[in-house]
Amino acid sequence: MAKPKRDAVLAAAEELAREAAVAIAEAGTVGEHVAFLMDEDRVGTHYFDCTAAAYPGWRWAITVTRPPRGRAALVSETHLIAGEDALLSPVWVPYADRLAPGDVGPGDVTPMVDDDPLLEAGFEATGEEDVDQVGFFELGLGRPRVLSAEGRDVAASRWYDGEHGPSSETAKKAPAHCSTCGFFVPMAGALRTVFGVCANEWSPSDGKVVSLDHGCGAHSEVDIDRPAPEVIEPPVLDDNVLEIVER
Repeated sequence: MAKPKRDAVLAAAEELAREAAVAIAEAGTVGEHVAFLMDEDRVGTHYFDCTAAAYPGWRWAITVTRPPRGRAALVSETHLIAGEDALLSPVWVPYADRLAPGDVGPGDVTPMVDDDPLLEAGFEATGEEDVDQVGFFELGLGRPRVLSAEGRDVAASRWYDGEHGPSSETAKKAPAHCSTCGFFVPMAGALRTVFGVCANEWSPSDGKVVSLDHGCGAHSEVDIDRPAPEVIEPPVLDDNVLEIVER
Protein backbone atom coordinates (compact mmCIF):
# COMPACT_ATOMS: atom_id res chain seq x y z
CA MET A 1 0.00 0.00 0.00
CA ALA A 2 1.41 3.37 -1.03
CA LYS A 3 2.29 5.82 1.68
CA PRO A 4 -0.24 8.72 1.74
CA LYS A 5 1.09 12.07 0.60
CA ARG A 6 1.56 14.82 3.16
CA ASP A 7 -1.49 17.04 3.29
CA ALA A 8 -0.57 20.69 3.78
CA VAL A 9 -4.03 21.66 5.06
CA LEU A 10 -4.03 18.99 7.75
CA ALA A 11 -0.40 19.58 8.69
CA ALA A 12 -1.18 23.26 9.25
CA ALA A 13 -4.08 22.44 11.60
CA GLU A 14 -1.81 22.17 14.67
CA GLU A 15 -3.67 24.83 16.67
CA LEU A 16 -7.04 23.27 15.85
CA ALA A 17 -5.72 19.92 17.10
CA ARG A 18 -4.31 21.53 20.26
CA GLU A 19 -7.67 23.15 21.04
CA ALA A 20 -9.35 19.75 20.69
CA ALA A 21 -6.80 18.18 23.05
CA VAL A 22 -7.20 20.95 25.63
CA ALA A 23 -10.99 20.49 25.48
CA ILE A 24 -10.77 16.87 26.69
CA ALA A 25 -7.60 16.94 28.81
CA GLU A 26 -7.03 17.87 32.41
CA ALA A 27 -5.99 21.50 32.66
CA GLY A 28 -2.31 22.03 31.91
CA THR A 29 -1.58 18.50 30.66
CA VAL A 30 -1.24 19.24 26.91
CA GLY A 31 2.45 19.74 26.22
CA GLU A 32 4.62 20.34 23.19
CA HIS A 33 3.63 19.31 19.67
CA VAL A 34 5.85 16.31 18.86
CA ALA A 35 4.73 14.99 15.49
CA PHE A 36 2.24 14.98 12.64
CA LEU A 37 1.72 11.77 10.67
CA MET A 38 -0.52 10.98 7.72
CA ASP A 39 -2.78 7.99 8.33
CA GLU A 40 -4.29 7.87 4.86
CA ASP A 41 -5.35 10.30 2.15
CA ARG A 42 -6.89 13.41 3.77
CA VAL A 43 -6.54 11.91 7.26
CA GLY A 44 -3.66 12.76 9.61
CA THR A 45 -2.89 12.84 13.34
CA HIS A 46 -1.19 15.50 15.44
CA TYR A 47 0.64 14.29 18.58
CA PHE A 48 1.22 16.33 21.75
CA ASP A 49 3.10 15.38 24.91
CA CYS A 50 0.91 14.51 27.90
CA THR A 51 2.36 16.23 30.96
CA ALA A 52 0.04 14.61 33.52
CA ALA A 53 2.06 13.07 36.35
CA ALA A 54 0.03 9.87 36.14
CA TYR A 55 0.80 9.32 32.43
CA PRO A 56 4.55 9.73 31.80
CA GLY A 57 5.46 8.96 28.21
CA TRP A 58 1.87 9.17 26.92
CA ARG A 59 0.66 11.42 24.10
CA TRP A 60 -2.50 13.19 23.08
CA ALA A 61 -3.40 12.06 19.55
CA ILE A 62 -5.78 14.31 17.63
CA THR A 63 -6.87 13.02 14.23
CA VAL A 64 -7.97 15.61 11.65
CA THR A 65 -9.47 15.17 8.21
CA ARG A 66 -10.98 17.14 5.34
CA PRO A 67 -13.42 16.34 2.53
CA PRO A 68 -12.19 16.15 -1.09
CA ARG A 69 -11.21 19.63 -2.30
CA GLY A 70 -11.96 20.94 1.19
CA ARG A 71 -9.71 23.74 2.42
CA ALA A 72 -10.50 23.47 6.15
CA ALA A 73 -9.49 20.69 8.55
CA LEU A 74 -12.03 19.02 10.81
CA VAL A 75 -11.37 17.18 14.07
CA SER A 76 -12.21 13.48 13.64
CA GLU A 77 -11.01 11.71 16.82
CA THR A 78 -9.21 12.49 20.09
CA HIS A 79 -7.20 9.92 22.02
CA LEU A 80 -4.64 9.51 24.78
CA ILE A 81 -2.17 6.88 23.57
CA ALA A 82 1.02 5.31 24.89
CA GLY A 83 4.34 6.46 23.51
CA GLU A 84 7.49 4.36 23.22
CA ASP A 85 8.58 5.21 26.78
CA ALA A 86 5.11 5.16 28.33
CA LEU A 87 4.49 3.65 31.74
CA LEU A 88 2.11 0.74 31.11
CA SER A 89 0.27 -1.64 33.39
CA PRO A 90 1.50 -5.26 33.35
CA VAL A 91 0.00 -7.62 30.81
CA TRP A 92 -3.18 -9.08 32.26
CA VAL A 93 -2.82 -12.71 33.29
CA PRO A 94 -5.89 -14.89 34.02
CA TYR A 95 -6.51 -15.56 37.69
CA ALA A 96 -5.89 -19.30 37.40
CA ASP A 97 -2.52 -18.69 35.70
CA ARG A 98 -1.17 -16.08 38.11
CA LEU A 99 -2.07 -17.92 41.31
CA ALA A 100 1.09 -18.76 43.25
CA PRO A 101 1.74 -21.09 46.20
CA GLY A 102 0.76 -19.35 49.43
CA ASP A 103 -1.77 -17.00 47.78
CA VAL A 104 -4.83 -18.91 49.01
CA GLY A 105 -5.83 -17.72 52.47
CA PRO A 106 -8.70 -18.37 54.86
CA GLY A 107 -12.04 -18.01 53.06
CA ASP A 108 -10.46 -17.92 49.57
CA VAL A 109 -11.79 -20.26 46.88
CA THR A 110 -9.89 -21.14 43.71
CA PRO A 111 -11.71 -21.56 40.38
CA MET A 112 -12.42 -25.08 39.18
CA VAL A 113 -10.49 -26.21 36.10
CA ASP A 114 -12.64 -28.74 34.21
CA ASP A 115 -9.88 -29.98 31.90
CA ASP A 116 -7.01 -29.93 34.39
CA PRO A 117 -4.24 -32.17 32.97
CA LEU A 118 -3.05 -32.86 36.52
CA LEU A 119 -6.27 -34.74 37.31
CA GLU A 120 -8.16 -37.70 35.89
CA ALA A 121 -11.47 -39.40 36.62
CA GLY A 122 -11.56 -41.20 39.95
CA PHE A 123 -13.38 -44.31 41.13
CA GLU A 124 -17.17 -44.24 40.73
CA ALA A 125 -19.63 -46.42 42.59
CA THR A 126 -20.77 -49.43 40.55
CA GLY A 127 -23.62 -50.55 42.76
CA GLU A 128 -21.82 -53.80 43.52
CA GLU A 129 -21.23 -53.76 47.26
CA ASP A 130 -18.10 -55.89 47.25
CA VAL A 131 -16.49 -53.93 44.41
CA ASP A 132 -17.42 -50.55 45.86
CA GLN A 133 -16.05 -51.53 49.27
CA VAL A 134 -12.64 -52.09 47.72
CA GLY A 135 -12.72 -48.72 45.98
CA PHE A 136 -14.02 -46.68 48.88
CA PHE A 137 -12.32 -48.26 51.86
CA GLU A 138 -9.23 -50.12 50.71
CA LEU A 139 -8.18 -47.78 47.91
CA GLY A 140 -9.40 -44.65 49.67
CA LEU A 141 -11.10 -43.24 46.59
CA GLY A 142 -14.69 -42.16 46.00
CA ARG A 143 -13.69 -38.71 44.66
CA PRO A 144 -14.82 -37.35 41.27
CA ARG A 145 -11.19 -36.90 40.15
CA VAL A 146 -7.77 -38.05 41.28
CA LEU A 147 -4.20 -37.22 40.28
CA SER A 148 -3.23 -38.22 36.77
CA ALA A 149 0.25 -39.54 35.97
CA GLU A 150 1.23 -36.02 34.91
CA GLY A 151 -0.20 -34.60 38.12
CA ARG A 152 1.84 -37.03 40.21
CA ASP A 153 5.00 -36.20 38.28
CA VAL A 154 4.50 -32.45 38.72
CA ALA A 155 3.87 -32.79 42.46
CA ALA A 156 6.75 -35.21 42.93
CA SER A 157 9.19 -32.89 41.13
CA ARG A 158 8.06 -29.90 43.19
CA TRP A 159 8.40 -31.76 46.47
CA TYR A 160 11.68 -33.45 45.62
CA ASP A 161 13.30 -30.20 44.48
CA GLY A 162 11.95 -28.22 47.46
CA GLU A 163 13.02 -27.63 51.03
CA HIS A 164 12.05 -31.15 52.11
CA GLY A 165 13.96 -33.00 49.42
CA PRO A 166 17.57 -34.24 49.36
CA SER A 167 19.09 -31.02 48.01
CA SER A 168 18.10 -28.71 50.87
CA GLU A 169 20.78 -27.44 53.24
CA THR A 170 19.13 -29.29 56.14
CA ALA A 171 19.25 -32.60 54.27
CA LYS A 172 22.87 -32.15 53.23
CA LYS A 173 23.95 -31.75 56.87
CA ALA A 174 21.65 -34.47 58.23
CA PRO A 175 23.28 -37.49 59.94
CA ALA A 176 20.83 -39.98 58.34
CA HIS A 177 17.96 -40.22 55.87
CA CYS A 178 14.24 -40.07 56.66
CA SER A 179 13.80 -43.59 55.31
CA THR A 180 15.44 -45.00 58.46
CA CYS A 181 13.67 -42.69 60.93
CA GLY A 182 10.95 -43.99 63.21
CA PHE A 183 8.95 -40.80 62.73
CA PHE A 184 8.72 -41.32 58.96
CA VAL A 185 5.14 -42.19 57.87
CA PRO A 186 5.04 -43.62 54.30
CA MET A 187 2.48 -42.22 51.90
CA ALA A 188 -0.19 -44.33 50.24
CA GLY A 189 -0.30 -45.06 46.53
CA ALA A 190 2.36 -44.69 43.87
CA LEU A 191 4.19 -41.87 45.68
CA ARG A 192 5.02 -44.03 48.70
CA THR A 193 8.15 -45.29 46.93
CA VAL A 194 9.66 -41.80 47.17
CA PHE A 195 7.78 -39.80 49.84
CA GLY A 196 6.29 -39.89 53.29
CA VAL A 197 5.25 -37.50 56.04
CA CYS A 198 7.37 -36.42 59.00
CA ALA A 199 5.69 -36.94 62.40
CA ASN A 200 8.45 -35.61 64.65
CA GLU A 201 7.45 -32.41 66.45
CA TRP A 202 11.11 -31.50 66.93
CA SER A 203 11.85 -31.65 63.22
CA PRO A 204 11.62 -28.60 60.93
CA SER A 205 9.73 -30.89 58.54
CA ASP A 206 7.03 -31.91 61.04
CA GLY A 207 3.74 -32.46 59.19
CA LYS A 208 5.42 -31.97 55.79
CA VAL A 209 5.89 -34.32 52.85
CA VAL A 210 9.54 -35.43 52.83
CA SER A 211 11.52 -37.58 50.45
CA LEU A 212 13.07 -40.84 51.65
CA ASP A 213 16.54 -39.35 51.15
CA HIS A 214 15.74 -36.13 53.03
CA GLY A 215 16.94 -35.82 56.60
CA CYS A 216 17.41 -33.57 59.60
CA GLY A 217 19.06 -33.54 63.00
CA ALA A 218 15.95 -34.91 64.75
CA HIS A 219 16.37 -38.44 63.36
CA SER A 220 15.03 -41.02 65.81
CA GLU A 221 18.08 -43.29 65.66
CA VAL A 222 20.85 -40.69 65.81
CA ASP A 223 22.38 -39.51 69.05
CA ILE A 224 24.73 -36.66 69.82
CA ASP A 225 28.38 -37.25 70.57
CA ARG A 226 28.45 -37.20 74.33
CA PRO A 227 31.74 -35.86 75.76
CA ALA A 228 33.52 -37.81 78.43
CA PRO A 229 32.64 -36.58 81.92
CA GLU A 230 35.09 -34.05 83.28
CA VAL A 231 37.00 -35.29 86.31
CA ILE A 232 37.97 -32.66 88.85
CA GLU A 233 40.55 -33.74 91.38
CA PRO A 234 39.62 -32.87 94.98
CA PRO A 235 41.81 -30.26 96.72
CA VAL A 236 44.73 -31.57 98.83
CA LEU A 237 45.13 -30.10 102.29
CA ASP A 238 48.67 -29.97 103.69
CA ASP A 239 48.55 -29.50 107.46
CA ASN A 240 52.31 -29.06 107.64
CA VAL A 241 52.27 -25.74 105.80
CA LEU A 242 51.72 -22.65 107.91
CA GLU A 243 50.01 -19.79 106.14
CA ILE A 244 50.75 -16.37 107.62
CA VAL A 245 48.04 -13.75 107.16
CA GLU A 246 49.00 -10.14 107.83
CA ARG A 247 46.46 -7.71 109.28
